[in-house]
Amino acid sequence: MEESPKTNPAKAGKSQEQKAENAPKSGERPDQGEAPVTDNYRPDPQGERDQENIPAPDVAGAKYKNPILAQPPEALTGLKLEEQAKVAAGVTAVIKSMEFSWSEGGVGRGTKALLGLNQKDGFDCSSCAWPDPDHHRSVAEFCENGAKATASDADDKAAGPEFFAKHSLAELSRMTDRDQNNAGRLTHPMVKRPGGTHYEPIEWPEAFQIVANELNALDSPNEAVFYTSGKVPNEPAFLFQLFAKQFGTNNLPDCSNMCHESSGAALSTTLGLGKGSVTLNDIHEAEVIMIIGQNPGTNHPRMLSALQEAKRNGAKIISVNPLIEAGLNHFKNPQDFMNPLLVLGTLLGNGTTITDVFLQVRVDGDMALLRGIMKHLLAAEELNPGKVVDHDFIAEYCTGYDAVVENIQNTSWEDIEELSGCTREQLLEAANLLAHKKKIIACWAMGLTQQRQGVQTIQELVNLLLMKGAVGKPGAGTCPVRGHSNVQGDRTMGVWEQPTKQFQDSLAEEFNFTPPYKHGYDTVESIKAMYKGKTKVFVSLGGNLLAAGPDTEVIAEGMRKQKLTVFVGTKLNRGHLTTGETSLLLPCFTHVDIDMQKSGHQMTSCENSMGVVSQNKGILVPLAGQMMSEVAILSGIAIATLGERTNIADWVAMTENYDVIRDHISRVIPGFDNFNEKLRRPGGFYLPNGPRDRKFTTENGKANFTKTELEKYTLEPDQLVLMTIRSHDQFNTTIYDYNDRYRGVYGERRVLFMNKQDMADRGLESKQLIDITSHYEGNMRTVEKFLAIPYDIPRGNVSAYFPEANPLVPVASVAKVSNTPTSKYVVVTVVPSEVAKKMQKAKPEAVEA
Repeated sequence: MEESPKTNPAKAGKSQEQKAENAPKSGERPDQGEAPVTDNYRPDPQGERDQENIPAPDVAGAKYKNPILAQPPEALTGLKLEEQAKVAAGVTAVIKSMEFSWSEGGVGRGTKALLGLNQKDGFDCSSCAWPDPDHHRSVAEFCENGAKATASDADDKAAGPEFFAKHSLAELSRMTDRDQNNAGRLTHPMVKRPGGTHYEPIEWPEAFQIVANELNALDSPNEAVFYTSGKVPNEPAFLFQLFAKQFGTNNLPDCSNMCHESSGAALSTTLGLGKGSVTLNDIHEAEVIMIIGQNPGTNHPRMLSALQEAKRNGAKIISVNPLIEAGLNHFKNPQDFMNPLLVLGTLLGNGTTITDVFLQVRVDGDMALLRGIMKHLLAAEELNPGKVVDHDFIAEYCTGYDAVVENIQNTSWEDIEELSGCTREQLLEAANLLAHKKKIIACWAMGLTQQRQGVQTIQELVNLLLMKGAVGKPGAGTCPVRGHSNVQGDRTMGVWEQPTKQFQDSLAEEFNFTPPYKHGYDTVESIKAMYKGKTKVFVSLGGNLLAAGPDTEVIAEGMRKQKLTVFVGTKLNRGHLTTGETSLLLPCFTHVDIDMQKSGHQMTSCENSMGVVSQNKGILVPLAGQMMSEVAILSGIAIATLGERTNIADWVAMTENYDVIRDHISRVIPGFDNFNEKLRRPGGFYLPNGPRDRKFTTENGKANFTKTELEKYTLEPDQLVLMTIRSHDQFNTTIYDYNDRYRGVYGERRVLFMNKQDMADRGLESKQLIDITSHYEGNMRTVEKFLAIPYDIPRGNVSAYFPEANPLVPVASVAKVSNTPTSKYVVVTVVPSEVAKKMQKAKPEAVEA
């Protein structure tokens, strides 16, 4: 066993003695250990999945059939439109951060939380997974959305037994998602018993026994589904997958299945590791950065600081997006207001210009756009042999180049322009920035991963980087920008329905049991299995599958068919209300809460987007009540369920001292040797990353170019393509308010962004009430009472917020290979709403500006 604070108390509390000078400086490769073996991602598991279609639910009529609403209520909250913002952050972001923090947790509690946020001796932001600086960190090392997430976690209001006694599940479901979140922190374990209409208090031992009884009554362990949120730290995530596997199933769907699964599939087969290859310092010294299918201003605001530094160092930025987002335009860094040399210019000017070349791509047109850029680069190489394409890198490290070149040359400009929506001349402007540069980074997010060909599009993006030799050197590489704080770490910890044999073998040796080797259900397959009655127990460690997943009413029907639903969470959300016959609501700590166990103040860990594992140690006293840590809750369930089938003493030890969990992890997962010691270093440590050092752990040991197929799809004359997005006042499915100030939308979320000409073609006026219908394989799904608003978006494309638009996304419409729902490609029609028209005449003030 490695020495840790458990076996050697002298190692505890010594972080102040470990020097931060070891942090890598710009241009250096971090000390990260040996490259791991390949992810062994299945190249195409599609044939193993349930191919039977599920009939379209009655989305519009569901509100009349079920007293508990699965969809957000349709009541309009008062739309006001303003000009679209051209600058992100600035003074307004600071004011909004303070307002929200103080309104949720009070001035003292809220300020204390913000001062500990993302600090080396503090706690990790529960919002996005953007990395913290290796060395110096500012006093305010957070963004507006991180402040909102932390304030929500630090909420001093309680949603306890009295709250649930006053409100039935049906009544709670008629609250908006914002009001549900703002009801306060969950403080007591609650149960909805068979036939019950309310959640009622329950003692922890009985709650654990209910879970145990239902699980042990199953005919097969595969009748249970264990779902995880990316907010869950490494230690409870490791225990969650351990419990599921000791119980006997790999049914471990998680939010990765719905976001960066396409990235993992593409990167594993091309570079050997399903993670990005760059560090934060690489961003700072890149010569060209491509931001494609990502909106950093809203989804990862701290990324803007890194882009600002890159720009000041001379970088050029190419932005590819159907929407011209404020964060892709200009950025005013709040930190500059504290610099006397910068404050005046920041106040009076527009801040830093982010984008040098903007390509307004059509939804789902990114693959064609990338083909066009590479077609230009190949033409430039012919005119300047050896100056554009890195043939030395390709010869030494790569395979498949010639086939990709032929594929690009055989693609016509007519197809490229038609599918991408960009002209040949526009793509040439981007190619000219890339042609003679060596340090290139590609950043992407859901805009790519949730396309029909998300995996293939990312492979095409890797082709571009390989062509330029822009992988595995300072200032260059892949940067899939992850969402939730530990969504990448949960996968590293073994939360995956496709575990490798190596991982399962290590788990078996460490814990002396035989784990299941048959692959389990991912998120989409879990939804189908629940709907078809193939499962009876659903356990959710954080998250909100109902609001995050596709086909909302299909998920709801699946939940209702379960014998037991279990929700471990911090705040009420809509997913807690559509339940099985029996349902448990189990309150846990957040990142900001002090977690005291028998051995003292515990810490957990998270892995950020760039493979850095750092500590998370709460600083606020939890609210009064009966909340428990995620680790304690999982241990209680495991002990009650498994009994003598597991090592009870070990579960107790892991609960009393989380160092014991990390000792186990250090022996099971490559890269985590000396985990306890390395975690106590200021800033944490880097995990092994082969592509970062040009060690490609693919099956052939090479970086693989990929020949992809550029598919064409035809639409009916009246059809449009919808993509779902989030507003500035939400993070994932958590809604903080009804506003989206960067896009100029206030007081309303039921809106559809439309091209002005598309509105005119349909005879629609601004703020007109409409119904939206999606079309997939002859099935239709309709949502009612949305407001059409004109916006700068390509013709033929529309956009709406999730979760409101998720009922339109068919569960069967998925990306090839990754099985990720195609939330960035939903075929829809839009018509004036007859019902809404009548309501508009009765209450015109609801939609007045």
